[in-house]
Amino acid sequence: MTTHTTNKQATVSLVEAKARTIRTRIINMLGAAGSGHPGGSLSAADIVTTLYFHEMNHNAAEPRWPGRDRFVLSKGHAAPVLYAALAESGYFPREDLATLRKIDSHLQGHPDMNKTPGVEISTGSLGMGFSAAVGMALGLKIDKSESRVYTLIGDGESQEGIIWEASMFAPQHKLDNLVGILDYNNLQIDGRVSDIVDIRPAAAKWSAFGWHTIEIDGHNIEQIIGALDEAKSIKGKPTMIIANTVKGKNVSFMEGQVDFHGKAPSKDEVAQACGEIEASGPLG
Repeated sequence: MTTHTTNKQATVSLVEAKARTIRTRIINMLGAAGSGHPGGSLSAADIVTTLYFHEMNHNAAEPRWPGRDRFVLSKGHAAPVLYAALAESGYFPREDLATLRKIDSHLQGHPDMNKTPGVEISTGSLGMGFSAAVGMALGLKIDKSESRVYTLIGDGESQEGIIWEASMFAPQHKLDNLVGILDYNNLQIDGRVSDIVDIRPAAAKWSAFGWHTIEIDGHNIEQIIGALDEAKSIKGKPTMIIANTVKGKNVSFMEGQVDFHGKAPSKDEVAQACGEIEASGPLG
């Protein structure tokens, strides 16, 4: 079960170190698989790490513990970041990460709730995970549960109509137990989000739909924690955190490169990427 330290700087340092470890896990598993999505997994690493190692109440020994907080990775192609966080949390052995995308592995290219411990719902069809998270939040409200629901969506994913249907539903039902996080790295498979279907001004759009909105640097752990704390204080409406991120964060040749949306690193690139990550600070 997650634990919380009272020393703010110690918390930030611990989460930063764990995020570096998560990034090395992502790189290594994608290198072993020879396919997958590094860019969006790396851009979301600080957010997902903060959720699993600071924010959420969850229990790897009892994945379906009724009192747990729920996390839904709506941008399911970023499965490596979720798998790395689950393995580091103890839901399954870290060695399983090397089986990513292999036949008979429980770690497929998109999360599967029937195979992988800790996965709340199968995702991959864009927008459906977000809608499911809204439904989970409503169900918990009806049950008068104190549990919260966190869901991560992509900026390209937010072009989907199903996102906006769910976004209207959540405020109407006062789902203040729901926190959405937009991984805003401005790159999708076809290029820049702003060139394809521009979602700006993102915060204004979500506010207009009745959400409390917060804009942050999605790689600043202190800001991520602050936004999550603020979300807990909001009553009567859901919160959307607009997290400005960098595709391929912390790997020089991947940062801001659309090619690495869905291209795995080569053996040499794995070594370089892990070396850069490890040089940036201690692992956790």
